[in-house]
Amino acid sequence: MINITIPKPSVTITKQKNPELSNIYGFTDFHLIPRDKGGIFMFYNKNQELLFVGKARKLRPRIKKHFEDTVSPIKMHRDEVTKIEVCVIEDPVHREIYETYIINELKSKYNIDKVFFR
Repeated sequence: MINITIPKPSVTITKQKNPELSNIYGFTDFHLIPRDKGGIFMFYNKNQELLFVGKARKLRPRIKKHFEDTVSPIKMHRDEVTKIEVCVIEDPVHREIYETYIINELKSKYNIDKVFFR
């Protein structure tokens, strides 16, 4: 049996109520997310429920794209996201394994691919 443990987040950013600085959907700390590193990211709502899990070769641009793109799986639910956790994971195979594991173990709400629990 394979034993997988969910990695601890490298960066966590939270939505601000009335941000004074330039922001995307209330998030002002995108600069804390590595631009040129790969990893996985998790979007949570105010009740700490996991909404979406994704992976990326370059984290910051990929996460921002979810808030700007018209084809993002969370496009109708962007206002629900109140916290973003990022785990830097450079190996693409490891990213794939963690993403699939987290989606199914924590029962991510808006991931429709890679779901085994429904």
